[in-house]
Amino acid sequence: MKNLTNSLKKKLVSKYTVSDSPKSNSKCTDINVLLNRVKIDRKQEIRKKFYFSAAASTGLILFGLIVFS
Repeated sequence: MKNLTNSLKKKLVSKYTVSDSPKSNSKCTDINVLLNRVKIDRKQEIRKKFYFSAAASTGLILFGLIVFS
């Protein structure tokens, strides 16, 4: 019974203690990947703005033609 309580106590204590082992899971990010992603996002945003403005202009022209004809 004493052995069981010791192992149980160790398990409970181990949850709240910090181990000193260094973590070797370091992440590194390539700056070129990030810069390329930013360029692609800018191009997509410009295309979306162009399509929206083209659609709005077309809508205004059609509305003007229908109303003033």
